This record gives sequence, structure tokens and C-alpha cells, in this order.
Amino acid sequence: MLTDILLQVPVDETIAKTGLDALLKLAGKIGLRLIIDFVSVFVLIRFIYYRIYKNNELLFTYLIFNIVIFFICYLLNKVELSMGAAFGLFAVFSMLRYRTEGISIKDMTYLFLVIAMGLISAITKIKDADDIYENMFIVIVNSILILITYLLESNLFFKRELSKSILYEKIDLVKADRYNDLLTDLKERTGLPINRAVVTKIDFLKDAALVKVYYFEGE
Repeated sequence: MLTDILLQVPVDETIAKTGLDALLKLAGKIGLRLIIDFVSVFVLIRFIYYRIYKNNELLFTYLIFNIVIFFICYLLNKVELSMGAAFGLFAVFSMLRYRTEGISIKDMTYLFLVIAMGLISAITKIKDADDIYENMFIVIVNSILILITYLLESNLFFKRELSKSILYEKIDLVKADRYNDLLTDLKERTGLPINRAVVTKIDFLKDAALVKVYYFEGE
């Protein structure tokens, strides 16, 4: 009996040590991927999105959204789910909605990019490849996404067109036959190099119209 007890002690210690080593290895793997993902998203949001649009309201949302997506996808990628559980999980996520006053197409595009980076960083697997090669692949893919975004946001291939919405009170100028007069008046009053304008809403009760003007950056 005593011999069995003495033999059992080192076995338990070995199991505990093996489990601790596996846990540390998993934490190191998650941590490295998380660092790659966070740095990639930070460069995208801070040095491309914020530099161009000067909008810091969504910075927190982008970063937290990316981190949450990363952890959810990474953990689910390590767990075998039944078909019913998978559909149930999909139904739960489908009910989650962001109720905001409005988000532009550009903001939605960047939101999609940070989600995509989180997915790529979390679930990328290369068959018969070491962790270092998988991490290098993730860095390359994220770098390509950042580079493409930077090039498209720059004026290298085409001029970037900006827009503003203006509440316009000269309702007599919103007629189709007075379009040139409308552009001239908007240019004089705003000081912007407006190249086109679109009347999006007319309120005859208040004698005002909502006009969206477009102009090229840097002109």
C-alpha cells in the first residue's frame, strides 16, 4: 500500500507538469497571434483610418470588436461542435445588432477589415507547418491588406472624393435648370472646390433642401 502511494506521487506531479507546459504553450501561441493581430489592426486604424478621416469615435469599437472576434474564433476553432450547437450559436450571433444612428460605407468597410483580420489571425492553419510559418503567413496577409488599403486611400491611382451634407435655404436654385447657379453659390459660400452636388431632400414647408456636395481632396 505504501509503495503504491509513493509511486502515485511522482505520476501526479508529472501529469501536472505536463498540463502546465501545455497550458503555457497554448497561452504563448495565443499571445503571439493576438500581438500580430492587434498590431496589424492598430496600424490600419491609427495610421490610415484616423489620419484620413480624423474620427476617433469608432477607434474603441474597431479595436474591441477585433479582439472579441479573435478570441471567439480562436476558441471555437479548438472545440468540436455538433451541427445543432453550431446552428444554435449562429442563431445567437444573428440576433446581435449594433443600433447606431448611422454609419457610413467607409466606416462599415473598415469594420469589415478589422473583423477579417481577427478571423485570419485566429483560424489560419497550414497543414504540416510549424507555428512560425503560420505566424509569418498571417503577418504577410495582414500586411497585404494594410498596403492595399493605404494605396486605395491615397491619391496614387485616383483622386479621393470627399462629401459634405449642407442644409440649403435657397430652394429656388435646386431646380434642374439652375444647377450651374447652385454650384456657383455653394462654391462661394463654402469655399470648397465643389465639382458636383446632389439634392437628397426638399422640405417645402421650411423652404430648405438637404444638398450633398462632392469635392476632391487637396484641390
